[in-house]
Amino acid sequence: MRELDIGEVRVTEHRGSDDLLSAGLGLAGLADAPAPFADPLEPTAEELRRRAIQTSWKGIADLGPLGGYGTVYGGVPDVPGREYTMFARIPGAKAPHRVLLQLPDNFDKRKRCLVVTASSGSRGIYGAIALAGAWGLPRGCAVAYTDKGTGSGYYDYADNSGVALDGRRAKRGEAALEFQPAPAPPSAGIAIKHMNSGDNPEADWGRDVIQAAQFGLAMLDRAYPDEAPFTPQNTKIIATGLSNGGGAVLQAAGLDHEGFFAGVVALEPNVYAPEGGRPAYDYATEAAIWLPCALSSERFAAVPFARGPKRQPLPAWLVRCASLRAQGKLSGNSVAEQAEQAYQYLRARDWTDEAMSTAASTTAFDLWRVIAAGYASAYLRRGATDMPCGFHYAAIGTGAAPGVTDPLARASWWADASGIPPGNGVGLFGGENVSTDRTLIGEECLRALWTGDDHESQALHASIAATAAKLPRIDLPLWVLHGASDGLLPTAFSSEPYVAWLREQGRQPIYWKVPHAQHFDAFLSLPGFGDRHVPLLPYGYVALDRLWAHLYEDAAWPTELPTPKAVPRGAAALERGNLGLP
Repeated sequence: MRELDIGEVRVTEHRGSDDLLSAGLGLAGLADAPAPFADPLEPTAEELRRRAIQTSWKGIADLGPLGGYGTVYGGVPDVPGREYTMFARIPGAKAPHRVLLQLPDNFDKRKRCLVVTASSGSRGIYGAIALAGAWGLPRGCAVAYTDKGTGSGYYDYADNSGVALDGRRAKRGEAALEFQPAPAPPSAGIAIKHMNSGDNPEADWGRDVIQAAQFGLAMLDRAYPDEAPFTPQNTKIIATGLSNGGGAVLQAAGLDHEGFFAGVVALEPNVYAPEGGRPAYDYATEAAIWLPCALSSERFAAVPFARGPKRQPLPAWLVRCASLRAQGKLSGNSVAEQAEQAYQYLRARDWTDEAMSTAASTTAFDLWRVIAAGYASAYLRRGATDMPCGFHYAAIGTGAAPGVTDPLARASWWADASGIPPGNGVGLFGGENVSTDRTLIGEECLRALWTGDDHESQALHASIAATAAKLPRIDLPLWVLHGASDGLLPTAFSSEPYVAWLREQGRQPIYWKVPHAQHFDAFLSLPGFGDRHVPLLPYGYVALDRLWAHLYEDAAWPTELPTPKAVPRGAAALERGNLGLP
């Protein structure tokens, strides 16, 4: 594998009231209100880091009082140490990806361990700390992260500012920026690295993970010169991630033919199997159009987020049924008939009742359209001013129209933003008309990029094809875990075809399809949602524990293990027995 070029590295110490795992907040502080800034217009690098860690924890883990984090599973001990960070670059890429090594003071030189991970979703550099950091750092492992070309280094054309290496805002030309797009007038709005870099970041997620691991090894050499060199031959490299991060480590596994990784654990991965899988863009654009009507069916009347006041379907969803009826895509004369036909359409395309039920949250939050608009731009390598289907990002002004950036929000973007607007004062605009079903025109345009055959559709298909996973080496310990109730990345389209493909090719991955687990552990603190589901993180920790025992304690690696029989907690607090773990 090509070695990583080491550029400017920022090194910081984190001890006392500012540790690696929680920036000194501890479990209670992570779950509390956002960590304050002394000067909200000019937060310090230390304040931004603390808040970025807190935001990442709250975006991934269920830290609610009934969720059991820190009592039933997991924990947030104080872990002092150092951080090393820099901007790395894939050859040919226009934008860098941020890499970070967290090196605990209790790094175990006898059991050399490097955990490498990639952020979930489009999150920033700490986007997998609740998985990789929480498991690896207390154990004495160093943990290497990559934002995989995504992240919250938003660029604002209003003042030509982006995010410097330390997380603070800086103007073009003042410092190296996490993302610096081509010059454009202030009217260009806000540029997002994942969507507007001109790269297809997803195609390089595996390479990003490998570069993060190489960076980790190089920084271990720097930290412990007497113990150098740190190599894959004398340091076990464990790759783990969830959601997009899970897809990234599986992509990396497919590039490893030399024994670089000692093992891989992927949770709810956004993985595209070249045989039998469906890319997320395909089913996301499908869901954006059809799920609002299908979820209006009475069979979903008791599902959280599927009903408004008085248990009535959401008005916008009823309008969608009418729109599809007017287009001749549905023939029913009543809402019940139209909803049933939309439901049957999705069932015929392998959507399960379980996935549709949980996807009510994704649909109610308008995430399908948001995801599809951003990913279409990334796949077509578009900038801020020429996103497909008329979409663009801008500050949210008066009346939810494009407006002037709030300087307070801009100062905290790097810490608070998810990497994919809307949120934190940034909106997704365009792709609408003045009809009663205003978003349908944009959703149909996004869908046509997948179903069409013009040059844009061909370019989009080529970019998506480049994201397909490759076969890992035959002796690689690999464990895939996915929630049976995942409605964002349904198992039928992602993990199941990937695992089936591996097995057909002679690999022996362990696969757990965890009952009652869904995609967002953080949603479990919402009323009525946690009652029905179990968190997925504890199963990831168990899988990593088993991998550790295999690598360091000579435990046999199982060829298969029965999936735990999880049971929802209901209205009570989570107990160990709910997880069904041994």
